[in-house]
Parts: sequence; C-alpha cells; structure tokens
Amino acid sequence: MPFRTRLLPVLFAALALACARESVSRPPAAQSAPGPAPQRASTPFDGERAFGHVKAQVAFGPRPAGSAALEKTREYLVRELEGYGLKAGLDEFMPATPRGKVRMKNIVAELPGATDRVVIIASHYDTKYFKEFAFLGANDGASSTGALLEIARVMATAKEPRRLTYWFVFFDGEEAFCREWGECLKGKDNTYGSRHMVERLRRERRLERVGAMILLDMVGDRDLAVPRDETSSPWLVAALHGTAAELGYEEEFPGRTSSVGDDDHMPFLRAGVPAVDVIDFDYGDNNEYWHTAEDTLDKVSARSLKVVGDVVLLSLPKIEAQIR
Repeated sequence: MPFRTRLLPVLFAALALACARESVSRPPAAQSAPGPAPQRASTPFDGERAFGHVKAQVAFGPRPAGSAALEKTREYLVRELEGYGLKAGLDEFMPATPRGKVRMKNIVAELPGATDRVVIIASHYDTKYFKEFAFLGANDGASSTGALLEIARVMATAKEPRRLTYWFVFFDGEEAFCREWGECLKGKDNTYGSRHMVERLRRERRLERVGAMILLDMVGDRDLAVPRDETSSPWLVAALHGTAAELGYEEEFPGRTSSVGDDDHMPFLRAGVPAVDVIDFDYGDNNEYWHTAEDTLDKVSARSLKVVGDVVLLSLPKIEAQIR
C-alpha cells in the first residue's frame, strides 16, 4: 500500500477526534439556555392585599346579619372604600326573618363613568348564623368581599376614563337564618340584601340602567375551580371563561358546568338583568368545609384571589362592549 494511502485513515481519525472535542467544548445553538418564559397578562390586583382583607374580616369573628361583628366589618369596608376615593353609601332596611325584624345594610360605592349605564360587581359580606359553633366564613363571605375590595381599589385608583358607571355592592343578609336555605319563610329566608336592592331599583325606576351584574361568592379556595354556572347569563359566562382561557387559567375556570341554585345574582336575573355567579362551590373534598367550623383562613389562597381578580378585571372590556 502506498504511504499516502496508508496515511489517510490516520488523518481522518485525527480530524474526527478534533471535531468531537470541539462539540464538547462549545455546545450547539440548540443547547443554549432558554429565554424567559412568557408572562401571563396581569393587572394591579394584589392577591396578598385581598388576603389581608379576608384576614381582617375573620378577626371580627362570626358576622351574621344584625350582629355587632358585622357592624365592625361594615365600618372596615366603608373606611377602605373611602380610602380609595369612593363614596360609600349605606342602604338600610329591616326585613322580616325567622328571628323577627333584623336591621340590615347594603353598602354601595359608585365609580362614575361617562354614561349612567351601570355594571354591578358584588359580594355578600355576612356569614351564616350557627349556634353550635363559631362560623368564621373565611371563604364563604370573606374571600369574595376581600376580592371585591381589591377590585374596587384597582379601578378607583386607575384614573382612566370609563364609559360605564360601576357600583361595588356588598350585600347584607345573603345567608339564611334557618339551617337549610329553603327551610323557612317559604324559601325566602335568604338573599335579603339582593332582593331588597332589586325591589328598590325597580321602585325608583333605575333598574333599566343596570346592564350587567357580576357576583363573586366563595372565590378563595386554595384548590380553585370555578365552573360555568348554568343559571347565569351565557354571554357573561363566556366573557369570563374566555378571558380565563386567554390567561391560561383553564384549570381554575374549567369548562364543565354546574349550578348551586339560588344566590344573590338570581333576583337580578328574575328582574331581567343579565347576571353571572362566579363561585367555586366544591369547597374541600365533597364540599366538606362549606358551612362548617373548618371554613377557616388556612383554606384561603392569595393566589386564588389574584386569579379571580385578574379574570374579572380583564373581562370588563368584553362585557362593556356588549352593553349599549
């Protein structure tokens, strides 16, 4: 074999070894460090701040309608709302209940817009009465109220012009005094505050101003899952769940349907006002924490409050576009 021919295998071997060393010392472009992950759209809604409002309410103890603890809660809510530059009005009424006439007060704070067409964002701030144990209602009452306070702060401090007027409404007397929802007063022992508001708006001929009502209830569950409520107005459900999907929150706002039946949105629906119930009624395994002594602060998550707050706030342009 000629010398040149015998030398070729040696040269090829050396070249292969050099290439291998080069590939180890300098990784190809495909192995370079990845860039930052894309961020979800967000708002100034502060989940920790909303959680602080939940904590403050729970510290007052059980807060059934007519109680001294609920009066302290009401003072706290009004003070916060006025601190955001909103004027908070109290609408007092005394409905007949299984415990006689009880003094109740809805809280209404207005954020004026360019027109008098109104979107209501609401929660109930009372807790259910139980004589057997101290019901703190960290999720059922306090979580949605804390989220609503933070939504009000974000919108009031944004200083951006709005076409529509917003009412932030905190309903008194959502909970029944009797153990079961429909046990007393022929099923009318509940939703005292929302029924009163609809009746008053109708009497004052202001009900037709309301283009949509968004109700928050039980939105702080650490394992958040807000299904599509079957009793709600479909276009409002689509706006909220569509926004959640765009934000990547399909797990927190799943596509399955559910219904809890009556809630503070129903008096508005019956009066012809589009309304939606944003509620996670599956609270614990088989709803084990609902209306029990276990509805405590450790079951509530600041992250869940943030998810709900962002979804509601970023849904508003879609909702406003549907309201003429």
